[in-house]
Amino acid sequence: MSRRVVDLSHPIVAGMSTYPGLPPPEIDTIISREESAQRLAPGVSFHIGRLCMVANTGTYLDAPFHFHESGPDTAALAPDRLAERPVVVVDARGVTRIGAERLRGLPGLADMAVLVRTDWSNHWGTSQYAIGSPHLSRDAVQVLIDAGVALVGIDALNIDDVSDLSRPAHHGLLGAGVPIIEHMTNLASLPPVGARLTAVPPPVVGMGTMPVRAVAIVDS
Repeated sequence: MSRRVVDLSHPIVAGMSTYPGLPPPEIDTIISREESAQRLAPGVSFHIGRLCMVANTGTYLDAPFHFHESGPDTAALAPDRLAERPVVVVDARGVTRIGAERLRGLPGLADMAVLVRTDWSNHWGTSQYAIGSPHLSRDAVQVLIDAGVALVGIDALNIDDVSDLSRPAHHGLLGAGVPIIEHMTNLASLPPVGARLTAVPPPVVGMGTMPVRAVAIVDS
């Protein structure tokens, strides 16, 4: 049996834009290779950098604490919920408001990582990315909660309709203990079922959101 490893995260680049209104990441050097070379044996050097960014940068995972003060933060999330999780890909291409009808007829969703494929990630890095982004409807969110999914991801700007100030997807899923991954990419490379997702964020106490390197394993 062979396997493919599919990278589902966007790279983090200095100055990039993830979400309108949020500052871009800044990357600089604390100790350069030239500086370190002066301290070490000939031919030996290292680099130490510094990264300054908001948590909502690149492809990131929302823990329940993001919307619910009493919910677990990224340090309190159980890693087994986020590692080697079987995947169901929901094909929602060409749809802005993704309703419950898109979820009906799918295989059992309990304990699955449900990844919503919109292909909106094709607009990543352009002004179009922030305009008219696909999102889940309130009834779709309830179907996912009732099904007992492990986590939900989407390859778009926001899992919610940004014009809906009640944020039903974030409030509902995170309130039910279901982590959310936003700004995913390469979902077109996954089969409808059969892949396994690993997306474990750094365990930072007091943070409800952190960037994540999401990867899927596809056996063949």
